[in-house]
Amino acid sequence: MSFNAAKPNLLALPALLWLVAFMVVPCVIVLSYAFFERGVWGGVEYTFTLENFQRVVDPLYAKIFLTSARIAGLATLIAVLIAYPAAYALSRAPRISQPTLLFFAVLPFWSNYLIRTYAWIVLLNREGLFNNLLRSMGYTGEPLSMLYSEGAVITGLVYNYLPFVILAIYSTLSRLNPELVEASRDLGGGPVQTFWRVTLPLTMPGIAAGAVFIFVLSIGNFVTPALLGGGRFQMIGNVVYDQFLSANDWPFGAALGMVLIVIMVALLMLQARATESASGERTREAD
Repeated sequence: MSFNAAKPNLLALPALLWLVAFMVVPCVIVLSYAFFERGVWGGVEYTFTLENFQRVVDPLYAKIFLTSARIAGLATLIAVLIAYPAAYALSRAPRISQPTLLFFAVLPFWSNYLIRTYAWIVLLNREGLFNNLLRSMGYTGEPLSMLYSEGAVITGLVYNYLPFVILAIYSTLSRLNPELVEASRDLGGGPVQTFWRVTLPLTMPGIAAGAVFIFVLSIGNFVTPALLGGGRFQMIGNVVYDQFLSANDWPFGAALGMVLIVIMVALLMLQARATESASGERTREAD
C-alpha cells in the first residue's frame, strides 16, 4: 500500500486511538461488571453470574423499559412532525438565506443542556410564563399543573433534540433532485400527490435517521425526566443512574446499561440497513 493511499488512515489514527482509550475501553470495563456479583457493602465481587440479566427481565424493570420506549416514541413522533415542515421550508428557501435559517435552527445548542431544561421549569411551573399568560387572557381558575408530568418530559426531550431531526431531514431534502418533482407535475401529479408519492418516499432515509437519533437519545436520557418529571416516574436512564450512584449496585446497573446499548445498536443498524436499501433502490431507478 502506498503512502498516499494510507494517508487517510494515518490521519484518522489519533482520533481512533482517543475514542478507543477514553470511550470504548471504559465502556467495556463497566459493561463487564454485568457478569459479576454485587458486594455485601456495594462495589463488585468478581464472581461470574448471570443473575443481573435475570433481574433485567423482572416485570418491574420490563415495565420501566416499556415506559421509556413509549415516552421516547412519542417524543420521536412529535419531533418528526415538527421537524419535517421546518426542514422542508428550509430546503425551499432561497439559497442565500438557508445558512442564516440553519443558524437559527441550531441556535439552542449554543446554551448548555441543563440551562435549556431548567428554562422549561421556569415556563411550566404554576407561577411560570404560561400560567401568567393564561391569567392575562382572563383565566381565573387554579394554575395548571404542567410541570412534573409525562407531558413536560416529552416537551423537554422534543425541544432539546429537535435540531438534530431538522438537520437530518434537511440534508435529504436539500439533495433531492428537483427534476423528479418537475417530472411528477408534468405527468399530471398535483402538489399533494407529488409530495406523498415522490418527495416523502425519497426523504424517508433522513426521517429514519432523525427518528432513530432522537429515540436513541431519549430512551437513555436521565436528566430531563429527573428535572421535568420531578422523580414522579422513572425512565430506564434514571434507573441506571440510581444503580451506580445511589444503590451502589454496579453489576446490575451495568446489566441494564448493556441491554440499553444493545437496543440502541440494533436500532442504528436497522436505520443504516434501511438507508442502504433506499440508496440501492434509487441507484437502480437511475440506471
